Amino acid sequence: MTIDPSLRSVVAVRAHIPDDAFTAQGLGTLREGSGVVIREDGLVLTIGYLITEAEEVWLTTHDERVIAAHALAYDQETGFGLVQALQPLDLPALELGKSGKAKVGDPVVFADGTGKSIRSAIVAKQEFAGYWEYLIDEAIFIAPAHPSWGGAAMIGADGDLLGIGSLRLQMMRSGKTVEINMVVPIDLLHPILDDMLSKGHAERQPRPWLGVFSAESDGDVVVMSVSENGPAARAGIQRGDIILDVRDGGVEGLADFYRKLWETGPAGSEVPMRIVRDGRESWLRVKTADRNNFLKRPMMQ
Repeated sequence: MTIDPSLRSVVAVRAHIPDDAFTAQGLGTLREGSGVVIREDGLVLTIGYLITEAEEVWLTTHDERVIAAHALAYDQETGFGLVQALQPLDLPALELGKSGKAKVGDPVVFADGTGKSIRSAIVAKQEFAGYWEYLIDEAIFIAPAHPSWGGAAMIGADGDLLGIGSLRLQMMRSGKTVEINMVVPIDLLHPILDDMLSKGHAERQPRPWLGVFSAESDGDVVVMSVSENGPAARAGIQRGDIILDVRDGGVEGLADFYRKLWETGPAGSEVPMRIVRDGRESWLRVKTADRNNFLKRPMMQ
């Protein structure tokens, strides 16, 4: 793998978020990670949670130049975010690869914006359901894990960008617990990139959102917490509730819960849900929302 020259196209990202932002309590008001230059004009691809509701963004290059940037767009479904440098970065753009062609066992390099990189390998390509109402049909998982994963670049053997780092997780391999990184595949960017650049978001119907953080336990979907003033909180859903049905369909795990929710209609629809609380079953009606309406939006420039 001869890709070292491409590593300088990975930059550090530092974002400041207002104290009154919707995501400030959960994600913090100072967020740091990485991003990847994908166009010669200073367009940087990162993981969206770093820049959601950001009022100020700074990029730092490997030669320690600090450059102001603008949070351009964030896509809820994929998790990708775009940042535009406001001064020349003078860095080459990484080519966007084809993550669908990558196979389990393929070697990759996972690099952050501080110059740290590891040689890793793809250990799985499979469905991933996140507790924040997030689902990818085929996420990429790599090992060994990088300690600074948010927005880091997963680069293939030919030097192309194959994905953006999102999480650090654990999995069992050969009876041992192994640290892994979850990576959002770059193929999810191709269909929405033009919309994100021109409109600040992907041009698609927003998914209905509850504002519920859930975990899967033995196939049950258990509520861990709810967003303050979100649809779930307003409907009376509480921590510890077990979600059994969405409308007239039984829920079988976290991914199934999301798919059934998203099939109920557009954001703003009223959805009946059957829950168990303290051993008692009851039905609640939740009026879903568009999550983006709760967020401070980046100003188009």
